[in-house]
Amino acid sequence: MSTTESLAETTLTSVDPATGEVIASHRIADEQEVHAAVDRARTAAATWGALTYDDRKRHLLRWASRLVEKSDELCDLIHAENGKPKDDAFLELLLALEHISWAAKNAEKVLKTKKVSPGALMSNFGAYIEQRPLGVIGVIGPWNYPVYTPNGSIAYALAAGNTVVYKPSEYSTSIGNFVARAFSEANPDLPDGVFTTINGYGATGAALVRSDIDKIAFTGSAATGKKIMAAAADKLTPVLLECGGKDAVIVAADADIKAAADAVAYGATMNSGQTCAGVERVYVDASIRDQFVDEVKKILSNVHPGSDSKASYGPMTMPSQIDIVRRHIEDALKNGGTAVLGGPESVKGPYIEPVVLVDVDENSAAVREETFGPTVTIRTVQNIDEAVRLANDSTYSLGSTVFSRKQGLEIARRIKAGATSVNSVLGFAAISALPFGGGRDSGIGRIHGAPGMLEFTAPHSIAVQRFAIPGMALLSYSRTERTMKLLRRVVPLLHGRNK
Repeated sequence: MSTTESLAETTLTSVDPATGEVIASHRIADEQEVHAAVDRARTAAATWGALTYDDRKRHLLRWASRLVEKSDELCDLIHAENGKPKDDAFLELLLALEHISWAAKNAEKVLKTKKVSPGALMSNFGAYIEQRPLGVIGVIGPWNYPVYTPNGSIAYALAAGNTVVYKPSEYSTSIGNFVARAFSEANPDLPDGVFTTINGYGATGAALVRSDIDKIAFTGSAATGKKIMAAAADKLTPVLLECGGKDAVIVAADADIKAAADAVAYGATMNSGQTCAGVERVYVDASIRDQFVDEVKKILSNVHPGSDSKASYGPMTMPSQIDIVRRHIEDALKNGGTAVLGGPESVKGPYIEPVVLVDVDENSAAVREETFGPTVTIRTVQNIDEAVRLANDSTYSLGSTVFSRKQGLEIARRIKAGATSVNSVLGFAAISALPFGGGRDSGIGRIHGAPGMLEFTAPHSIAVQRFAIPGMALLSYSRTERTMKLLRRVVPLLHGRNK
């Protein structure tokens, strides 16, 4: 075997998606190294999990401060390895910092021991619920938001008292290692293994799933998520899966047309459309359809990709996604859709210009499958009922958006999705207290907020008998016949009058 072939098996090369320039090389962790990392995390969990909430808060906030100190360097790296503009990189970091702060400051409130009512028949007991950390959490992160998205698992898992072994995407390995290194630099007094990375491709992630972890948190495609769930089932390892979306926007007749068009234009093309909760489908009332389409077209006519400081968004990060975007555009046109802006010719190497497709067949790939590119389909509807029906007719159920001056909240409550933003786009993703996630092909479980924190703990129920009642030891052979006669008289009074 040549040296080149040997390196190919042990080294991952990170490149700039715009130029193909090599950024860095990383050693690929084999199964033995993955297990060693998990073992270190298991050992560190004894120390990290025993800290007080205030202690963990201090360590997490130090991490956030370190990321702020190195923000210019990190944003430059995100721009180089992920491709997005530096301003977008900074906004991503800002959102991640918000979540670190929320997790650190709210962990005790969410997870502290809670006293609950024991009920009338067990009134001599005290009843308590503790939330215990699971132990070691495996995180497999995405490349589209390489800081913000995995942080929704990492920060919350750490705040809850778990240690984390993180495999960043092969397309954002340098970024993932930078973030983990910042944690260690900010907390040199902590043992090795509280938050560590393992690098590699799918085989490394598979090894992590098979290892002795207590939960796996994954962000990526539904197809890969199903494989991870199947592999995790072998050890009954619980999973948290965020698997993308085909998010819909409903634009009602009473919507602010300019605001709705601005939100759709941004939501569909930001980060080159590589956003799981980005805008992919729009259902607009017929009465305002022409105005709305014209406004979207007007906005996006001045939006262009690139790697310079004037670019609105960057290149496609994953080369294979380019062919999917092209196929969806061509399929939409083949099935009766019309391109009012762009078309197949908009796909130019790693860059894709904005594409707006109107009245595309609902059975086309552009409507049914996740495109993950800077395209959007706009369909005319006659009323809100039709819009809601079409919005809900999807195998995905991640995010959604509603524009309506008077009916926004009412319409939002009819949409089958994990989150809805009314009269804005993606507002829910920027509010730390709101859980994020979906169902069906969008995944299982939630990140962010209290539900996201609870994902990384297990409830422990404690019943403490405070005093004994003679003859009332119900869970004992010492209970008396008199007690049972009394219960037969009392139970109808407690539970027999519910008519």
